Amino acid sequence: MKNNSITSRDVDFAKWYTDIVTAAHLAAYSSVKGCMVIEPNGYAIWEKMQRILDDKFKELGHVNVALPALIPESLLKKEGELVNGFAPEVAWVTHGGSKELEERLAFRPTSETMFCDYYKDHVSSYRDLPKLYNQWCSVIRWEKETRPFLRTREIFWQEGHTIHSTSEEAMEETQKMMDVYKWFHHEILAIPSITGMKTEKEKFAGAEYTLTNEALMYNGVALQSGTSHYFGQKFSEAYDVKFLNKENKWEYVYQTSWGTTTRMIGGLIMVHSDDKGLVLPPRIAPKQVVIIPIGNDERVFEQAEKINEELNKNNVVTYIDKSDKSPGFKFAEAEVNGIPVRIEIGPRDLDNNQITFARRDTSEKYSESLDINVVDYVKNLLETIQKDMYNKAVERRNALTYNASSLEEMEDILNNHPGFIHADWCGDPACEARIKEIKGCKSRCISDEPLINGECVCCKKQAKYHVIWGIQY
Repeated sequence: MKNNSITSRDVDFAKWYTDIVTAAHLAAYSSVKGCMVIEPNGYAIWEKMQRILDDKFKELGHVNVALPALIPESLLKKEGELVNGFAPEVAWVTHGGSKELEERLAFRPTSETMFCDYYKDHVSSYRDLPKLYNQWCSVIRWEKETRPFLRTREIFWQEGHTIHSTSEEAMEETQKMMDVYKWFHHEILAIPSITGMKTEKEKFAGAEYTLTNEALMYNGVALQSGTSHYFGQKFSEAYDVKFLNKENKWEYVYQTSWGTTTRMIGGLIMVHSDDKGLVLPPRIAPKQVVIIPIGNDERVFEQAEKINEELNKNNVVTYIDKSDKSPGFKFAEAEVNGIPVRIEIGPRDLDNNQITFARRDTSEKYSESLDINVVDYVKNLLETIQKDMYNKAVERRNALTYNASSLEEMEDILNNHPGFIHADWCGDPACEARIKEIKGCKSRCISDEPLINGECVCCKKQAKYHVIWGIQY
């Protein structure tokens, strides 16, 4: 049954998306233009993302720090590529109270400069390395067009900034963290993604190279969902971050940065959800099971409490909906909020020695005997849902993945059924710019797959790269 407050995604995908955000109480608009209020349901998802990723970061040796949100203008400008890349989006603080500041302060759009400023005073020897730091914070980027979670002026994220004694170690770190983002999307978010290197034009400002994690949404539009950058010695030379190496010679450190944001919540919505509301994979759902007692029979409440206690005791996050609402309202509320499993218990169920289960992902509803081992049953069901959601997303992505050998083919795909487009490219930025003229299509990443036909999709010259292209959020 469709939720009447939610526009059909096949009618107006953009409106459907904002309807889901509102109906599931994930975020609300604020009086600060371009900034959102992340509501409890949305923040609970972000908290779980933080916990899982933070545990993984720490497992790999990283530690958390907190650096200032404000950056002196002179410090930001030390590395030219970075400031030029972010110049249109930087927000400036010009006054402290009523007094004009002697030097403008940038609200951090990213923190490479502040980390370098810190590292240069706290590293002297190879014995001090590596420094594997991460911070959970928000940044400000003055975006022209905004949409909740996908593109906002205040962005909630994590940003890792590491320094190393060798380029090999730093490059290994760059790849390792990209592998973490891919693992997180595949195993936790049930979102299949592709990873690869960005083209020179699309890489992060100031990076030697950028690795990216790209996911395809239900409507065939790509979402960049995590990047990892290798800086080499670009920033360390600009900010004079040096160390004495094992040969007792001064050398500049090798640096990386990597990050992902709350836009992953937008990805969850646009890959998995439907016209009833939010659909969450069990491994990221803050609440995995809701138990809904029907009627006022004391036996029903006793059975609900018993199941709730058993599940919670065995690490299944469940709760009983004890609100003073009708069963139908509770069912609809659980659906719009994306609770993976719903358990319904009524007097008739108990008379028949059964309970009713409902899967959010497929809307299937069926009864099982009360004699089952409910913990094992629910855990197996949650794992089945997780795998089924991933496989469904893979099928959708594959159905929207194409090969193209000409601009005409690319244009036809982008106009009629957008998705990931595999096409060869000669490496000339002029050809990349020409392709962008078609509905803003950009290179998503350079694939490690062989060339398709060896001919540039644009100029027909000898191709150098197999590239995956697409429209992006």
